[in-house]
Amino acid sequence: MVCADAHSTAPVQDQRTAPSEKRGGSIVLGIDFGTSNSAAALIDANGVMQVVPLDGARAEMPTAVFFNQETHSVLYGSEAMQAYLSGTEGRLLRSLKSLLGSSLMDEHTAVGDHSLRYFDIVVLFFKELKRRCEAHAGHPLTHAMLGRPVHFVDDNPERDALAQATLGRAAMEAGFTHIAYQLEPIAAALDYEQRVAAETVVLVVDIGGGTSDFTTIRLNPARSRQTERKADILATTGVHIGGTDFDRLLDLSTVMPSLGYRHIGRGNRPVPNSVFFDLSTWHLIHQAYTRKAMHFAKELWTDFTDQALHKRLMSALEGQYGHRLLAEVETAKIACSISGQDAAVHMEFLDAGATPMVTAAGMELALQDALAQVVRCAQECVVLSGLEQVDVVYLTGGSSALRPLVAALQAAMPQATLVSGNRFGGVAAGLAYAGAVQQD
Repeated sequence: MVCADAHSTAPVQDQRTAPSEKRGGSIVLGIDFGTSNSAAALIDANGVMQVVPLDGARAEMPTAVFFNQETHSVLYGSEAMQAYLSGTEGRLLRSLKSLLGSSLMDEHTAVGDHSLRYFDIVVLFFKELKRRCEAHAGHPLTHAMLGRPVHFVDDNPERDALAQATLGRAAMEAGFTHIAYQLEPIAAALDYEQRVAAETVVLVVDIGGGTSDFTTIRLNPARSRQTERKADILATTGVHIGGTDFDRLLDLSTVMPSLGYRHIGRGNRPVPNSVFFDLSTWHLIHQAYTRKAMHFAKELWTDFTDQALHKRLMSALEGQYGHRLLAEVETAKIACSISGQDAAVHMEFLDAGATPMVTAAGMELALQDALAQVVRCAQECVVLSGLEQVDVVYLTGGSSALRPLVAALQAAMPQATLVSGNRFGGVAAGLAYAGAVQQD
């Protein structure tokens, strides 16, 4: 993982929008399409900020699509997760954002008795998000300000540009006619600026599901309505590590050993680990269920000296429990982070006798290398700004409340005040502010 500064910080209008067209004060929908969760916000005709309740009363909507094979319907968000976790027959897809910029976007995947391109599934999700936002607003929405991480792809400008273009193309195919982009940490800063009383130098720490992004920015409420803010943006950095990586690392350290990960088998050799990595990575789980992968896993029995571990592995694969196991790990991670107490990973559906625990010490150990990279990237953002320190470290994003991360940031920047923002709606709100300013 490489931490690097971004090359562009200003909102960029999609080239397919004719420059002669006037936006005419159209309401701009800010869309935070996230790896784990998505959110949207708008500033209505009366100038009132509204974070759209996308999932019932909740602002955040799991970025999940479930193709229900029993009813031949498509479910989204928490309904998609609930249907999958309840054992409904079908296909769940999560972490679609992780595929942006890769060739997988144009590949087909099986959904029931037919197949779809991954890109088409992203379009379906955008269409549903647009539908829910329009139902809330009471009128069509055609203008969108899309959030993007500092880096979709580390150290590959071509793939990064492709990822942004693919995101915009999906939004256009979903029915949006005017598209612009803004970096997610800058959007979070614009949201926080609505609550500062005087000029403040802030390091925005946006920890999402797939990336961690940072901006050192000078905020001032007197300049909040200006369209040109380049002089206030002092530095941006980002690294491709986020909440889904934390889930994977915890899954590998707590659950996968009970399936044979790091088991020393015959010949005093560890069992091959590729199947465990696939089972612990949201967007790769389905690969573990292919005919080739299943055959490979079955043949691993000769590598195990403890056949109970292999039996449990095969039960997880045959029952297609990968997403369910990761969801339980994620739940335990959140519980442990909030309370500081041990949290059980419930996996009775796989083995009633196995109850791994996520402990505070175990979580810190499992995540220490990843968190060290995140903190280094945050520090680099301050260094690139030319400042020795910042006034405030503003935390946003779904994984920003992770206890060991907060502790590591406070230790690295003891002089700064840590402020927790809206973890799920802050970026979307900032995107809506950016869109409204652009309309002025």
